Amino acid sequence: MRQHPRPGTASAADARRLARLHPAALLGLLLCSTGGALAALALPAALGHTVDRLVTGGPVPWTWLLLCAALTLAETGFDAAAAVTGTTTTAELTASLRTRTAARLLAAELRRALALPAGDLTARLTARTADAAAAPVTAAGAVAGVLLPLGAIVGLLLIDVWTAAALLLGAPLLVALLRAFTRRTADAGADYQRAQSLIAHRLTEALDGADTIRAARTGAREHRRVLEPLTALAEHGRRTWTVYGRAVGRSGLLLPLLMLLVLAVAGLRLGAGAIGVGDLVAASRYASLAVGIGALTGALGSLARSRAAARSLGPLLTLAPLPHRGLGPVPDAPGHLELRDVGVESDGGPLLTGVHLTVPGGTSLAVVGRSGSGKSQLAAVAGRLLDPDTGSVLLDGVPLDAMEPARLRREVAYAFARPALLGATVEDTIAYGPGTASPDAVREAACAARADGFVALLPYGYATPVADAPLSGGERQRLGLARAFAHPGRLMILDDALSSLDTVTEHHVRRALDARAGRCTRIIVAHRLSSAARADRVAWLEDGRLRATGRHEELWADPDYRAVFRGTPPGEHAERSGAEAETR
Repeated sequence: MRQHPRPGTASAADARRLARLHPAALLGLLLCSTGGALAALALPAALGHTVDRLVTGGPVPWTWLLLCAALTLAETGFDAAAAVTGTTTTAELTASLRTRTAARLLAAELRRALALPAGDLTARLTARTADAAAAPVTAAGAVAGVLLPLGAIVGLLLIDVWTAAALLLGAPLLVALLRAFTRRTADAGADYQRAQSLIAHRLTEALDGADTIRAARTGAREHRRVLEPLTALAEHGRRTWTVYGRAVGRSGLLLPLLMLLVLAVAGLRLGAGAIGVGDLVAASRYASLAVGIGALTGALGSLARSRAAARSLGPLLTLAPLPHRGLGPVPDAPGHLELRDVGVESDGGPLLTGVHLTVPGGTSLAVVGRSGSGKSQLAAVAGRLLDPDTGSVLLDGVPLDAMEPARLRREVAYAFARPALLGATVEDTIAYGPGTASPDAVREAACAARADGFVALLPYGYATPVADAPLSGGERQRLGLARAFAHPGRLMILDDALSSLDTVTEHHVRRALDARAGRCTRIIVAHRLSSAARADRVAWLEDGRLRATGRHEELWADPDYRAVFRGTPPGEHAERSGAEAETR
């Protein structure tokens, strides 16, 4: 049995891989952060020496004054460079992580890629990737947060051991504070992200079903359902800020006490003559830098959020791509399709069982059956949008799971009942595919799909932005059909893609499909009688099994087959009248 990596391990490995994408930028950020920290650590010593020179009453130590000014400018310059580099690198890493995650999703088998709800998936691809991508930059910038207090403690030790000991008395309390803050922030952040994902999922569902909600007049109920997780979201948000507030409050109490203790000991040591005035100035500055370890809470909180986000991305980044053996389809073959003992399961139940089907190349096949009979699953299996759990599918004698996916996609065109209209303009939408279709091919395809008429009426024709085009359901289907026509291959699969077309438009689209006979195999998931009647053969599915295949005229003799188009349950047939039979 194949062992999959644990999500936490996978996300950590991917974070390291992400850091290697921009090593120069991260190295520059590390150098700037380190340079700023070193300048900040050198400044107290320079200030102390300058004060000692001034107190002794000698000549003005211009060299030391200039050194202090240079160190101040260096600290400021390094910090500014680190801020610019960090922001730019975070943006680049976020884009890289989003691209990699999306590529994993697109390369994976459909059921596994869409195992998460759409809203949750959207949240992970947007907010979660930004949080996770911030980890390398935050870690590189946190070097200064660690270097400053450690260097300050060393500086205090060099000035006076007793003064440093006063500071070290509170170090265990600071470490315990930071550890508790990190753990509690990570837990609260993970819960907050889960609540966000639930809201996004419910909102996506509501947007997809907006027409149904409007027709049922259930808007208020749906509003409450979508916003119901806000209570939990607010609670997790309050937890996050409560943890942060407690950490800030405790550090705000602890750090001044430590500063007071350090300055009191340093003052006593000055009175005893163990240290000078310059040493006191330097010690106070080092003490300020040392207790600045509390500033690490921001970086630790960001790293905790990044870790929680990386965990949520782990299942996506470990999705296995579709397996294949790098084969290509047989050249110049007509698209002969075979399904051998195909079975598909979901949630432990069968969707397709033992389907044996042969579709000769260049012919058309209508797939009919009642709702839930497995028509869309068969269409998905035929073009490898879905891998069967049992059996195999062959195109011109080559198993689909052996073909390299990019080469297979060039040979299979899909059209759906509710197509996603990708692309900035109408022309981009039709041209979108494995290879961008030419403008001439776009217009020819639009004509074949009977979309050219309404496109000509749009404000800018084919250059009209899709978002600004008021499209009906039938017009959207025609654009989806045009996209399939614009990318001809040896197999075209229409999954209920004619359902919203009027009779005249369907007739013209059918003629365009028939014109591809002999050079393209067409599989049409059909609900209309006319679709089955025009096909070369019909595959009749019932409860996930292939009940019969043959010509429509042959199957029509079976009353159960006729009942499929009437919506009459099997066994409750009403004999057609002689007039109806005559029309058929």
